[in-house]
Amino acid sequence: MLLGLNVSSYYYKASPISAEDERLMALLDEHYLQYPCEGKIKRAQWLSQEVGYPVGKRRIKRLMELMGLETVYPKPNTSVPNKEHTVYPYLLRDVDITRPNQVWAADITYVRMKGGHVYLLAIMDWYSRYVIQWALSPTLEAEFCVEALRNALLQGRCEIFNTDQGAQFTSNDWINTLKAHKISISMDGRGRYLDNIFIERLWRSVKQEKLYRYSFETIEEVELALSEYFDYYNNRRSHQSFGYITPASMYFGFNPKT
Repeated sequence: MLLGLNVSSYYYKASPISAEDERLMALLDEHYLQYPCEGKIKRAQWLSQEVGYPVGKRRIKRLMELMGLETVYPKPNTSVPNKEHTVYPYLLRDVDITRPNQVWAADITYVRMKGGHVYLLAIMDWYSRYVIQWALSPTLEAEFCVEALRNALLQGRCEIFNTDQGAQFTSNDWINTLKAHKISISMDGRGRYLDNIFIERLWRSVKQEKLYRYSFETIEEVELALSEYFDYYNNRRSHQSFGYITPASMYFGFNPKT
């Protein structure tokens, strides 16, 4: 298996999407990165008034659901989580993150291709911003997330693992894997953009610095581009907030202050 690529992806062919929907999805994806809190009405107004592309709210809703994008809110909304899955409280409010492997986080984003799309999962160490594991899948099934989690745990173990309330992260396999390693489970309030802000910043970086520059025809092309980018991000992309040190240096070279 190539790094980050789910085995089933080798047999994947992009689901047919019309050229018009593909263009709309590209526009919505870029707009969402800048304005995650805007709803369907404002997105429709933006497309109509600024882009010159009148689109109905129902179509925007359908395409955003296809991309796995959900409007986020400054406060928790009143939507009810899946009753079949347990939702855990958010454990990181007012917690000082002072060392690697104290907190890991995971999230999923959409990656567009010509005539289709794939989903990208990343597992990140919050303290260092080091991307411990990543994976691609043509579907949002929990299996590829659990596989990536297990691979990440071969490299180390965190004290707290934070995610959103997506079905992949409330699935029995995901939860049981964390419990088996005695990891505390933390989940964002529904729609709370800032609860997982470091991975949201990662998505902005990977899309603006890499993915938006290319037009991918196959999942293997996406995998190659991401492999190059995450190697760069971890080992050569210094962070100003760290004093221009790379995530890998922060993660592997940590020395507690005495």
